[in-house]
Amino acid sequence: MRDDIVTYIDAWHAAGVTDAVGDGPANWFALVDQRRATLKSADAKPAAPPAELRWAPASVSPVVRPAVAPTAASAQAHATAAAAQSLDDLLRQIEAFEGCGLKATAKSLCFYRGAPKARLMLIGEAPGRDEDIAGKPFVGRAGQLLDKMLAAIGIDESKVHITNTVYWRPPGNRTPTPEETQACAPFVTRQIELVEPDVIVLLGGVAAKSVLGLTEGILKLRGKWRALSVAGREVRSLATLHPAYLLRTPAAKRQVWQDLQLIAAALAT
Repeated sequence: MRDDIVTYIDAWHAAGVTDAVGDGPANWFALVDQRRATLKSADAKPAAPPAELRWAPASVSPVVRPAVAPTAASAQAHATAAAAQSLDDLLRQIEAFEGCGLKATAKSLCFYRGAPKARLMLIGEAPGRDEDIAGKPFVGRAGQLLDKMLAAIGIDESKVHITNTVYWRPPGNRTPTPEETQACAPFVTRQIELVEPDVIVLLGGVAAKSVLGLTEGILKLRGKWRALSVAGREVRSLATLHPAYLLRTPAAKRQVWQDLQLIAAALAT
């Protein structure tokens, strides 16, 4: 009997189920459908689509990101995020937001780690298991490596603001879907506005594609400065490899070290 139970648990663990989220079973599909139905029945009609980030290489004229049709969730997020006057306000808006299905299966909301105002802002992909438990982004193995990477150029947690493209852990640590990142995008945009960074570093392909609106792979995107326009202010942005990738591919650390040198030089000017 004991062997059967162990085999059963191992099978669920292999499928990505690593933690219990309640005292009993729950129909998560029904909860997600209920949240979607609530959004569809909302009386308020969005007056305008979500504010979009724009990017352009510093050497050319600004290029507006391709227009993306707003969903009900992203339109609702835009309306609430725009009203936030501080990070505390924004956190309350995200806590009340029901437009991202990831909220139904995650334990914790992972907002940010580090300084509320910082010249350097890092945006990753999504929280993982350790982050879901702690309620903070980048606290697991990848986060510990990230801290060492930043320390190598003289930056500690008090000098950086770290967040993700989505605020809840995707089940089984899967990649967030475009719909999930789009739902959270207005909050991320407002978060950038409130942090007021001089430099934004996008960790991994998901973050680079989501924030910059590009389609190339991270190996082509990394190491190149782009001018990101946020609320009328131009911010330098740089995509680099995600620390989790470096754990799997240590040889790529040479490329990231080059990117770190670019970041250090930018912050020194």
